[in-house]
Amino acid sequence: MDTKRAMQIYESEQTFKVELDEHSVWIENVDEANGMATVMIGNNPVNTKTVSCDQLKEISK
Repeated sequence: MDTKRAMQIYESEQTFKVELDEHSVWIENVDEANGMATVMIGNNPVNTKTVSCDQLKEISK
């Protein structure tokens, strides 16, 4: 996904299904200047990763 969409999802009050390498993730922060996002993998708050936004995939319902 592009950085703009990642930011929209991050700022939204709605919940969107987002995956990284087929794992469900929550977007915790978006660095728009560098096109990076920090995500929490699954429900484990210590399992976070900073990745390029283009590695994230929004899953349609």
